[in-house]
Amino acid sequence: MEGFNEWLDEVLENELPDTVKAINFNLYDDGDNIWSIELIGASRFDIEDEDWACDEVFTTREEPLTWEEETNALDIQEQAYNAIAEYLENGKYADKLKQYEGVGVGFVDGELFIVYTAENE
Repeated sequence: MEGFNEWLDEVLENELPDTVKAINFNLYDDGDNIWSIELIGASRFDIEDEDWACDEVFTTREEPLTWEEETNALDIQEQAYNAIAEYLENGKYADKLKQYEGVGVGFVDGELFIVYTAENE
């Protein structure tokens, strides 16, 4: 996931809509060892209902981070989770991310993993 922090800095240096209550990072297997990640802003957050991430009011779908890596989806999921957790600790706009009710990550057709909740802060 080379370039993740720089990509996320570019996204977060701009204001997100006021309607964004939570952030999710959608992962995609684009085939041929190509992977991508996008950030979406959701209008709600519910730790008990993964469908909160479907209520998009903001997305970077037109400008995802894309990279090539010979690995599997489980490894990509773990890398993404760790990169987001690290960003929440040390990232340039970590405080901005922590203003949201929750931050998750997952493949669009798979399970969602919660990286951060404001309740646990």
